[in-house]
Amino acid sequence: MINVFHIVSNKVWTGAEEYAYGLTSRLRNDDDFYVEVVCRKHEAVLTHFRRLEVPISILPLKGITDLDSPMRFARLLRKGHNVVHVHTFHDAFAAVMARHMSENPNTRVVMTIHGITKPKSNYIYRKLYRSIDHFVFVSQLAFDTWMNADPRFDANKASVIHDSVRKNPFAEPPIDLRERMAVEPGQSLILYHGRICPEKGIDVLLRATTLIDKNSFKLAIVGEGKRKYVSELKGFIVANQLVRNVSLLGFQENMMELIKQCDFGVLPSVEPEALGIANLEYMMQGKAHISTNNGAQQEYVTDGQNALLVEPGNPHSLATAMKSLITDQDARDRIGNRARADFDSKMNYDIFYRRISDLYKSLFKKSTN
Repeated sequence: MINVFHIVSNKVWTGAEEYAYGLTSRLRNDDDFYVEVVCRKHEAVLTHFRRLEVPISILPLKGITDLDSPMRFARLLRKGHNVVHVHTFHDAFAAVMARHMSENPNTRVVMTIHGITKPKSNYIYRKLYRSIDHFVFVSQLAFDTWMNADPRFDANKASVIHDSVRKNPFAEPPIDLRERMAVEPGQSLILYHGRICPEKGIDVLLRATTLIDKNSFKLAIVGEGKRKYVSELKGFIVANQLVRNVSLLGFQENMMELIKQCDFGVLPSVEPEALGIANLEYMMQGKAHISTNNGAQQEYVTDGQNALLVEPGNPHSLATAMKSLITDQDARDRIGNRARADFDSKMNYDIFYRRISDLYKSLFKKSTN
């Protein structure tokens, strides 16, 4: 049996926490693994992981200067075959130090790179990179960006494993979007979900809606963001008489059920996506969606077949794509059906889990050859 420890130290629930949550949920029912979560004492994160009824170790996890956390964590690593899976470099320091303090040669550190980033060149980080046993990149784009910045990096220590999505059996019942937003017959219910921030292009989306007949749609925007940016969006909505068309609904837990209720989704990111988890959620539910073409989405999305792709930051192109789906239900159905088929055959969670669990096992096979 392999002991897997997922370290998550963020104060809020993000994609990295969702990634660790999904893996923990599957690992706890796999006889080949024992799984435990290591996190800080933040209720926003703890509440989710407690639902899984797995052991949770609470540590300060304050970074490179924090010696208490690795000392305490090392006690959990002194026996057995252990994989410590981290999701930030902040936590990688703690994992590497804990392994050293445990004096257990059968402990491996795995890190998933969730974004598009470049390696740092200073001595401390170079040493950290050498100490991590394996890197998982969520897309080819993320891998290529990293490798192109430092060709000396050992590519044998890295894998590209596309993340996936799955239903959350513990999610709260969803709100009724159509009733909440008073969607009328003949109107399309459009959905955006994700972080509410400039890089996600919400302002571009709102500008695009001013180019569309207001009688033809309702737009639900789901997610949280910084107060100043959200206030700016609300001001735009009021100034452009979109109050009856656009609703900012804040954080909603049961996104899969909300996606089922929409006619199509829009994901107008202006910054490149390392993978695009929200895209996969629409595909899983068999919904057409519109996405920008500037990130890893193009590794699994084909324009006009399982989604529509538009240029980032261009409200006119986005509006044209939105109008095409508003007026053509047959196109929505065709694109959505193809999206679900592609997800099921290439991107489903079983495929992702098998690749991650095989990676865990392979880390110990190498040491016995």
